[in-house]
Amino acid sequence: MTDSRIPGELCPGDIVQLTDPKGHPHTITLEPGRTFHTHRGGLAHDDILAAGEGSVVTSTSGTSYVVLRSRLEDFTLGMPRGATIIYPKDSARIVGACGLEDGSRVLEAGAGSGALTCALLTAVGPSGSVVSFEKREDFAAVASSNVARWFGEVPPRWEIRVGDLADAFAPHDQALGEQTIESGVFDAVVLDMLAPWDCLDAARQALRPGGILVAYVATTTQLSRVAESLRLAGCWTEPRAEESMVRTWHLEGLAVRPDHRMIGHTGFLLITRRLADGTALPPRRTRPAKGAYGEDYTPPGVTD
Repeated sequence: MTDSRIPGELCPGDIVQLTDPKGHPHTITLEPGRTFHTHRGGLAHDDILAAGEGSVVTSTSGTSYVVLRSRLEDFTLGMPRGATIIYPKDSARIVGACGLEDGSRVLEAGAGSGALTCALLTAVGPSGSVVSFEKREDFAAVASSNVARWFGEVPPRWEIRVGDLADAFAPHDQALGEQTIESGVFDAVVLDMLAPWDCLDAARQALRPGGILVAYVATTTQLSRVAESLRLAGCWTEPRAEESMVRTWHLEGLAVRPDHRMIGHTGFLLITRRLADGTALPPRRTRPAKGAYGEDYTPPGVTD
């Protein structure tokens, strides 16, 4: 909201959420002269603009809708998709795990549909920057469209490149031409891809000492391979894995109970930090569980 806008005022180009009596949300971008249509009738954008935020408007069939300006969470869940999005519960945790603030510099690999990109750009603020790599040109186009729609334009603090982060530091890379990215200046790197272990060396080169790496993976086999690859590389802190689950509750009088459905597993987050060059972690003092690595195998750096 700009300083000159009246509180509650809606303007052309605003993204709003219309919620019907059953709680079903509809996300639209306001354009004078247009009409929003559902099986419950039509609703003129001009009527929504005139009513303002926090109001209730009625369609031609008599259905009432609550009008609120969309949050990023609302926009994310309704955005057009190329690749599967990172859900708000995970993007919020990624932003927190990376410790992002105004001025942070973030490198993202796997822009997908741009859901996480929007969260990262919001977190780093006007003085920060985000560089996103996406291997598929069609996904990059979808991400660019969604980012531009949410911010009203492609933010100048964002750069998206079609290519593989694993090749970003290779000399004379043909796929990326003469483009390069700076080494050792990023505060965080986020990997959202099938094989994040392929990009660990590029992530190490991109991050400053102490910089944070977050890998988002869907399966336990991916999680295990990333963790062991990080340990073998020897330039990262001991990785930590986690997942977030969200359970809503039914609230009606004294009938207060968990809802029958919840947002369960969507992905795992693996979090680690880059060590300074030439630094070695002290030996791990906790021996892995028996059978964790198979017989006759002792992980490097493990002591009694």
